[in-house]
Amino acid sequence: MLAAALLLAGAADASTVAQTPADIVIYGCTSAGVIAAVEARRLGRSVLLVCRDAYVGGMTTNGLGWSDTGNHRAIGGLSLEFYRRVKRHYDDPAAWTFARRPENAENFVNDDAMWQFEPKVAEGIYEAWLKEAGVTVVRSQPIDRRDGAVEVKAGRVVAFRSGTGRRFAGHVFIDASYEGDLMAGAGVGFAVGREANATYGETLNGVQMANTTNHQFTLDVDPYVVPGKPGSGLLPRVTADPIAPDGTGDHRIQAYTFRMCLTDVPANRTPFPRPRHYDPRQYALLKRYMDAGYRDFFRKFDRIPNGKTDTNNFGAFSFDDIGMNYRYPEGTDTERAAIIQEHVDYQQGLLWFMANDPGVPAETRTEMSRWGLCKDEFTGNGNWPREVYVREARRMVSDFVMAEPHLRGTKATPRPVGMGSYNMDSHNVRRIVDARGFARNEGNIEVSPERAYPISYDAIIPKRQEATNLLVPVALSASHIAYGSIRMEPVFMILGQSAAAAASIAIREGRSVQDVDYGMLKQQLLSEQQILALER
Repeated sequence: MLAAALLLAGAADASTVAQTPADIVIYGCTSAGVIAAVEARRLGRSVLLVCRDAYVGGMTTNGLGWSDTGNHRAIGGLSLEFYRRVKRHYDDPAAWTFARRPENAENFVNDDAMWQFEPKVAEGIYEAWLKEAGVTVVRSQPIDRRDGAVEVKAGRVVAFRSGTGRRFAGHVFIDASYEGDLMAGAGVGFAVGREANATYGETLNGVQMANTTNHQFTLDVDPYVVPGKPGSGLLPRVTADPIAPDGTGDHRIQAYTFRMCLTDVPANRTPFPRPRHYDPRQYALLKRYMDAGYRDFFRKFDRIPNGKTDTNNFGAFSFDDIGMNYRYPEGTDTERAAIIQEHVDYQQGLLWFMANDPGVPAETRTEMSRWGLCKDEFTGNGNWPREVYVREARRMVSDFVMAEPHLRGTKATPRPVGMGSYNMDSHNVRRIVDARGFARNEGNIEVSPERAYPISYDAIIPKRQEATNLLVPVALSASHIAYGSIRMEPVFMILGQSAAAAASIAIREGRSVQDVDYGMLKQQLLSEQQILALER
């Protein structure tokens, strides 16, 4: 896998490259990184956009084409401009290659924006936009995560080194990675896992046995190798974890997945590959679930243009590789690569199992066989997405932490630089045995904050004593459950733009990011149609 290979890139023998410091150096070519780079150039700053991988766009260009937008009215600035560019693309009849423009095209469009798109279209838009803005993009430069690779002097990040030995120096830095690798390398404090509810006065954090009702087993399924006999051991992908009281904090994070771009258009369909390490025993619990009558496997094959899907997890046993990612946030490059490969093997095996295993109901095999990977997507990676969906990794701990009360509006949020509105959304974190002796998932939460809410500037800047020239718009300061709402791609674009605007002001005024005049920043953002408040 391309992503795994890049993660394994160690420090090469390449000599350190001398470089004039850029005004703004951005690490991470996620949607936030791309938008931050475009914003920095619009404000006249020199900028380096340093990519871990060879491509740009993060999950927006790797299968997440069914945007989790929430309230469209809360999306402004360059984030909204991206979705307008998507619509302009599909306004061209030639854009509908494998299917005519559907009669229900209004389902894809809201006003002058379009929220569903093909991965290759999003990537093309980002690449053209970066070129148009004059952004210098440096690709395939995963950050060196060893001690000393991020240079910090007197509380300021000076430069960081990539795994190939290149050095990137700048005046202000933006960590736009999902993992927060630059932030961590700079010595900024962070959290991983679920806080206890008591930590920030929340109700939906920590262990959530009682509240985990969605993506749950709807039928009783025996989890033991020999049904009814605990001594026979557990089936694969079920753990014997003890159950702590609801609201108890732990180290666990919500499940990762590859968002699959599938198609049922024969001219563009390629068969699912049989993974080298295929083991049908990994899906024994799913088979028992189907034997009990489960048939709802295809619920989240969400349609995007040209006969394709953004296929997401749905139900108790689906595309989420539950419980297999705990070491990813802080793991070594080798550990991360192994976790990514585990997710590849699991999902490719699941697709193969559902389409081919004789134990799968015939009607399900028939339906699964209609689908395949898209010949025209991820062409350099076997038509498989290049990036696993890191829904949550490190989260910065700053002087201000976005938490459930801020999202619900019971506590004030100072100095807003953007808005979120999506459900407080955590996918399951583990699969266990309940008190009755049946398989049960734990950790899935989908609760609306019941409003569009502001996100504070103070949540994207570190503590003053840790770094004075670093902004973190993706691995920002938020609790596990608040991050579950904030972590949407349109919001990351919003925060990326706001981070770049703040960086520009910090450079112009000769100030730390903590001392940026919020009045100046607010005026700048509003002039660029960023949405900072909405009426209920």
